[in-house]
Amino acid sequence: MLAGLVLSCLASFTASAATLESELAKRPASGLLLLNAAEQPLVSNQAERLLIPASTTKLVTGYLALDHWGRNYRFKTDFRVVRRASDGTVVLWVKGYGDPFLVSEELQTIASRLASALGDRGVSHLDAIYLDAGYFQPGLVLPGTTDTLNPYDAHPSALAANFNTLFLKSDDGEIVSAESQTPLTRLAVKIGHETDLSEGRFNLGPDVRLGQRYFAELLGAFLKRQGVTVADDIEWHPMVEAKGSGLRELLSYRHLNSLTLGEMVAPMMRYSTNFIANQLALKLAADAYGEPATADKVKQLLNSRLKRRFGWRDFYLEDGAGLSRENRLSARQLVDVLERFRPWKDLLPEVEPDVYAKTGTLIGVSALAGYIKNDQAWSPFALLVNQKVPFHYRNQVALQLKQRLADEAAAQLSQRPESYGSVN
Repeated sequence: MLAGLVLSCLASFTASAATLESELAKRPASGLLLLNAAEQPLVSNQAERLLIPASTTKLVTGYLALDHWGRNYRFKTDFRVVRRASDGTVVLWVKGYGDPFLVSEELQTIASRLASALGDRGVSHLDAIYLDAGYFQPGLVLPGTTDTLNPYDAHPSALAANFNTLFLKSDDGEIVSAESQTPLTRLAVKIGHETDLSEGRFNLGPDVRLGQRYFAELLGAFLKRQGVTVADDIEWHPMVEAKGSGLRELLSYRHLNSLTLGEMVAPMMRYSTNFIANQLALKLAADAYGEPATADKVKQLLNSRLKRRFGWRDFYLEDGAGLSRENRLSARQLVDVLERFRPWKDLLPEVEPDVYAKTGTLIGVSALAGYIKNDQAWSPFALLVNQKVPFHYRNQVALQLKQRLADEAAAQLSQRPESYGSVN
């Protein structure tokens, strides 16, 4: 009976291998690598071939960010309230550093804290909001970004609310907010009337100042709810020290986002949010090379840091989200990243039972990279396909890889010396 069990396991292992390998042979523009529990290649097919990685690039960006800052890092935004000596005007000054999660709930928290501090100082009115968004280059457009209104095409910005998008709907011709936590602002109404929609989320376009104005208006709306009136004057000025500038500082507040970096990376992976990925890449570039962050600095950061960390020679990345069709990585290189990503593997979504991975999709590109959990082992794998395949093809391959791991484990178990003996 034992011999029959061993032969059955080996037959299953061989059959699954033949099925998978014959399927891969039909996809010449592809690369695949799976490591087993011993971190040895179990399945390998053109693993060194350079291909377009699409959004599996976010694994690289997430790794670099987590490795650089740690999962408990929190993005900052600086707020100062000053009074001009010349005319007594009270100004709220905001400097952004690329926080990707300045969502309505976060702005509500900020407004509450600012209003409380202003109340302690006897201030109940702001004459203007000044914005310093110079941490990112003005007019920045990263490779692969298009000019559609789709949320996934939202442009990065040092200051942006709700991922630089609006969520509106038309109610009998009246523009209203489509989310209860977000007040309607004057700019939102104007854009809503100019946009043909019944309901939808759309990005604010390549004019980043439009998105930054919306940020200021939304912050002002939350302040008004806290009893602080805010005038409509919004201007752009680099933040300066009050001393010697004719300004008297009334309040200084550095806000740290309520979400940690790990709590931001998890939804980036689950929903493949390009805006978050690009904000992370730009912030890394600004930290490395100084502000303002630029597209060239992002490209320089990605290629130099990966070359230094992994010793790679042949690869190319020019954006952190994976939108560019010029990006090139191999399945082997993605598995290298996954080997380093292990401390944060819990941030990846479960796309199939015991398969935790990041997807990647462009026209003619389908990718999946992550881990297959087998008992206590997490085996990294990467699949890159640069030709048209059915939508669920990558998941089907992942399930076959999962079976390969199970077959190998069963075969190894059945051949252990302690397994020999009588079997009833």
